[in-house]
Amino acid sequence: MTLVAANPELKSPATGSSNIANPWVLIVGASSGIGRAVAKRWASAGSDVLLAGRDVEDLNRSAADLRLRYGHRVEVVSFDALDFDSHEAFWRDCLSRAGGDLAGVVMLHGWMPPQADAQSDFALARKAIDTNYTSAVSLLTLAANEFEKKKRGFLCVFSSVAGDRGRQSNYAYGSAKAALTAFLQGLRNRLFKSGVTVLTVKPGFVDTAMTWGLPGLFLVATPEKVADDAFKAVGKNRAEIYTPFFWRYIMLIIKSVPEFVFKRMKL
Repeated sequence: MTLVAANPELKSPATGSSNIANPWVLIVGASSGIGRAVAKRWASAGSDVLLAGRDVEDLNRSAADLRLRYGHRVEVVSFDALDFDSHEAFWRDCLSRAGGDLAGVVMLHGWMPPQADAQSDFALARKAIDTNYTSAVSLLTLAANEFEKKKRGFLCVFSSVAGDRGRQSNYAYGSAKAALTAFLQGLRNRLFKSGVTVLTVKPGFVDTAMTWGLPGLFLVATPEKVADDAFKAVGKNRAEIYTPFFWRYIMLIIKSVPEFVFKRMKL
């Protein structure tokens, strides 16, 4: 079977070194719809990729597909976001597989419970916070310390427009994403002097398993569109993007509504 070579016109962004032929990029949450699209986007641009997540069977299928399509090295690493004690060993394993030199991390794992369930069951609210925020802080701390030491690398982390303002329909999930956005702002400020870039990606509604069947969805984007926007933003050393772009203006309107009006709205 013939291997398909990567498009030579596509360049992998923010490798931090011009002499890395195939930089390794770690994708955490690679078994999601957006994760698979992100893996394809980076692999098509010349990166070797580490696919991390809980569904190893699904990741192995994606890895086989990427190897055949692009002819790059692709490895699968099991990752449990809620097993915090395992995160350091996971990070060291990823570094070892990448020969001690990761070019960057794309982090997009997450979980969104129904708001009605989360507000009646604290265990679900806590799981949403730990999955979307605490686990991200745990792994980002390890990655940031490594990249800061080497003075290069990129962190591309998916937050959400849901974190821009608390809404009654998903404030358990949204509050975790708001905390993540604030954490990334501080991390970006800290790492700037080291030459490490931190990108916050804020998707709107995306056609994935997480959003399937939810009421009131509109202007739904494809995972491929979101992945392409994130890839290009890393290449341009952007600090924050909304994807698709028009969500920046939608959220600007929502954030500008006075509280005495907003609390009467059903959003």
